[in-house]
Amino acid sequence: MAPDADRRWLSIALGLIVVYMAVEVVIGLAAGSLALLSDAAHMLSDAASIVLALVAMRLAARPARGTYTFGLKRAEILSALANGLTLLLVSVWLAYEAVSRLVSPPEVDGPLMFYTALSGVVVNVAAAWCMSKANRSSLNVEGAFQHILTDLYAFIATTAAGAVVMFTGFARADAVATLIVVALMLRSGTTLVRAAGRIFLEAAPAGADPDAIGARLAAHEGVVEIHDLHVWEITSGDVVLSAHVIVAVGGDCHGVRRALQTTLREEYGITHATLQVDHAPAPLVGAGSVTGGPEAPHCEDAHGTVHVGSTLPGKG
Repeated sequence: MAPDADRRWLSIALGLIVVYMAVEVVIGLAAGSLALLSDAAHMLSDAASIVLALVAMRLAARPARGTYTFGLKRAEILSALANGLTLLLVSVWLAYEAVSRLVSPPEVDGPLMFYTALSGVVVNVAAAWCMSKANRSSLNVEGAFQHILTDLYAFIATTAAGAVVMFTGFARADAVATLIVVALMLRSGTTLVRAAGRIFLEAAPAGADPDAIGARLAAHEGVVEIHDLHVWEITSGDVVLSAHVIVAVGGDCHGVRRALQTTLREEYGITHATLQVDHAPAPLVGAGSVTGGPEAPHCEDAHGTVHVGSTLPGKG
């Protein structure tokens, strides 16, 4: 994929969304359809999400320098979080309006609502296709894509509601369609906020079990103990690991480090690993305890689980 591929596809989708949104606002007001206006409001958030994603991409591409030692890669996660929160906030407003219209339904122009929503399905399919060509492993791109996808679902629901109004005169179908859209927005928004929150809280990425990784590294020949093991993501797919490795007295620290980094790269796909490797002190804290204190000067404040290897001090 070309370096500018994401920006190109997102820009095309942005153009489609903005042009159609302007048309839909005019028609929604003329038809008196909340569902159409809610779709237009969602399309506005779509456009904002794509602009935010494009800005975040540009910031994330800047090289690391100064006090930002990882660069601005997490700008993309900020964008994803903002997109998720926007979906949640807009869904609350739409839910309130929809309930109000269920209680007191206004007049709705069914045919105009139907044909406008049907054309919206076509536009959103095209926009979703453009977004799908971008790199969706990025939570930033996925956040913008979820906006487009829920908008597509919204237009499908509005098309169905327009058909109901057109053929039966049941005006409350407009509000019912809006509530369906709200449910989809809540699901997508919650998923995005949860995923972004995990990265900001520096949780291990999905599929990476720190205990399993620690046990695997501790099983290497020459390793006495693994502690202070941390696994987190800087941004989507950019996994980082750090750990304190204790090697048996007389063991080859550099050889063990190279072997562990090879395991991390080949078995877990982790290429950014910082390993502090030291020889075991005497005496070493016993198996299963938290390393630290006067008996273990090699580590003043260990964090998390201690993974004890099969190699005993003095026998490696």
